[in-house]
Amino acid sequence: MAAPPSPSGPIRLSDKIVLVTGASSGIGRAIAHAAAEAGADVAITYRRNRAGALAVVEELRATGRHADLRQVDVSLPQDLEGLTRWVATEFGRVDAWINNAGADILTGEGRALSALEKLDLVLDVDLRGTVLASWAAVELMRRQPGGGAILNMSWDHVHHGMRGENPVIYAAAKGGVAAFSKALARDVAPHIRVNVLAPGFIATAFADEVAPDEWRREVAARTPMGRWGTPHDIAHAAVYLASDAAAFITGQTLMVNGGVIMQ
Repeated sequence: MAAPPSPSGPIRLSDKIVLVTGASSGIGRAIAHAAAEAGADVAITYRRNRAGALAVVEELRATGRHADLRQVDVSLPQDLEGLTRWVATEFGRVDAWINNAGADILTGEGRALSALEKLDLVLDVDLRGTVLASWAAVELMRRQPGGGAILNMSWDHVHHGMRGENPVIYAAAKGGVAAFSKALARDVAPHIRVNVLAPGFIATAFADEVAPDEWRREVAARTPMGRWGTPHDIAHAAVYLASDAAAFITGQTLMVNGGVIMQ
């Protein structure tokens, strides 16, 4: 089998189709923007924040890229079946499918849920949703020339542990995502690549709206890179793993965390 051509210059996604779930805000929005800036056309999904998703699509279209959106609950098989039909019709194929959608138990209504309600929600969306969406991506990519790349979201602390109700719940789901992704990578290679991003402390709504100032300073102080991460840090890593520059990388977890957890 001939090796793919070696990329040169900046990482590009030219002429590729990228799908990002949960892209109405935060990390998903940043990934969608980074993909478009790298030359991709972008499909995004949202569950409730239609206004945010529409704004993202308009921003992407303003760059000259083709972009569109669809409402999807990734925990529902029928929604994912509709998503694969829609993206195949609207875009023709998907070269990179990025499973970013996740449940929020740290801000808004999620903060008030009981521990059991939080567990059910995170397992349903983050774990079950990632599994179902990955299967949907595989079904689509197996039918298209050139295969594709799947990128799933885990968490750096599944490799280290963290005390507290919410971290324990996230560890159960995100640890499952990490293990599932490795098994899936072996199952679908060499036609499809599967990798994992494991963000650390990222300055999203939780850091901005909920986390105490003192704790935010403590996190920055114990991070070797001296700061919180940003959604753009995750987005740049996602573009790399989705690109041909990562053509020989599969079954791997890339921790984007400023060095808080090292392996």
